[in-house]
Amino acid sequence: MTAPAAIAWQRRRAAAAAVWREFAADRGGLAGLGVLVLVVLLAVLAPVITDPAGLDVVNAAGKPLQPPSGEFPLGTDIDGRSVLLLTLWGARVSLLVGFAATILSVLIGTIVGIAAAHFGGWISGVLMRFTDFFLVLPSLVLAIALSTVLPHGVPTIIVAVGVTSWPTTARLVRAQTLTIESRPYIERARALGGGHLHVIGKHVLPGVMPLVLANTTLVVGNSIIAESTLSFLGLGDPTAPSWGQMLQRALSSGAVTGGAWWYLIPPGLAIVVIVLSFTLAGRALETVLNPRLKGEHA
Repeated sequence: MTAPAAIAWQRRRAAAAAVWREFAADRGGLAGLGVLVLVVLLAVLAPVITDPAGLDVVNAAGKPLQPPSGEFPLGTDIDGRSVLLLTLWGARVSLLVGFAATILSVLIGTIVGIAAAHFGGWISGVLMRFTDFFLVLPSLVLAIALSTVLPHGVPTIIVAVGVTSWPTTARLVRAQTLTIESRPYIERARALGGGHLHVIGKHVLPGVMPLVLANTTLVVGNSIIAESTLSFLGLGDPTAPSWGQMLQRALSSGAVTGGAWWYLIPPGLAIVVIVLSFTLAGRALETVLNPRLKGEHA
């Protein structure tokens, strides 16, 4: 590795360490990150620490709506399956949709925002009118329409949530790109013969990515809520357990009116905890990457 490259990597490591120190100073953000790491580990290790055969109603070992006990710490559902097992496996679907839909949403929003700000003119006009069109439409209603038209399944929910939640990211990235491209070093790069790809790849993207990263953590929480809502409305994958599907089945089976709180509280609490954790971590990261927000969040 050449000396300039080594110096560049050393500076990046120092910057990353500084960001982590500032982030760790925020107790709320650190707590949110800890919960997220724990939930992700449990979701990833679910096939190892649990028996997936218990998800099949044919292999259900308990009685319908059995209260919490030593054998079933969170009770059973209407089919006699462990609610704890369903909650762990539901985390896999909810997190998968949350992360995948967020990546799709952020990718579309970043491309549209950078293109609109960098090229300007009629390209910016067309892209921003397209963005305004999606902003005016209720994203949940559009996601429901897409989920109704397309085959039911996890990929459909990912597409439905991803293609309806990008406009906010696009506007945020556009504003940041305009700020970056107004700086003197951008004019110098263009004067030296830098083309569109050079300016965007070497100058705009590095300046935009911290903001995109902070925004991504907030979008994941919204994506999980959207997935839970679609599953609660019966538009999810009926073969894959998710937190929204558990709430829908608890309501339709009469568990709510029958006092089977153990069927309702775990998935609902899981949604609240995971979204709150993403929000705390996202706000803390946003404050670190945008020092102007420190006074507002204090």
